[in-house]
This record gives sequence, C-alpha cells and structure tokens, in this order.
Amino acid sequence: MSATLTAEVIQDDIAVSVARATAAANKRARELGVDVLQSIITITQRSSKDDAFWRINYGPKDYVGRRGGDLIIEVDQSTARINQVLWGQ
Repeated sequence: MSATLTAEVIQDDIAVSVARATAAANKRARELGVDVLQSIITITQRSSKDDAFWRINYGPKDYVGRRGGDLIIEVDQSTARINQVLWGQ
C-alpha cells in the first residue's frame, strides 16, 4: 500500500532530519563496502548539552553465529554532516 506524503508529513522536522541522516549514512556505508539492503539498520538519537546526533547502525541480517563487524555512523541532527564512523569488532 502506498501513501502520498502530505505537506504536514514533510514539515515534520524529526522525520526530515532522520531521512537526511539516513541518506548521508547510507552513502558512506556503501562507499565503505556495506551492502545496505542486506543490513539490519537501527537508528538511535544521542544528544548532549550542545549537540544532537543520529547514530545509525548497520548490522548483518544473517547474524546467527557471527560476532561484531557492525558499522556505526554518527550524523549531526541539524546539518546531516557525518561526525564519526566506527567499525565493530
């Protein structure tokens, strides 16, 4: 089922921020060789007194019997600039 995005949805600052951050993180993940479509993607918000970031984690869909190897990309919530890239062990 498809739905048309209304002006109200597009004006949702959090939704737009998550979409921008995800697009930036997906681009970097692909550049680093991660198959985004074959990843479990989780997004969490991290904030401090002065900053707010989206932490986007790419893990394998087939994770049984595997350890580590996740890619974590931290993206600035307001600018969609990548702040940090971390690889799990």
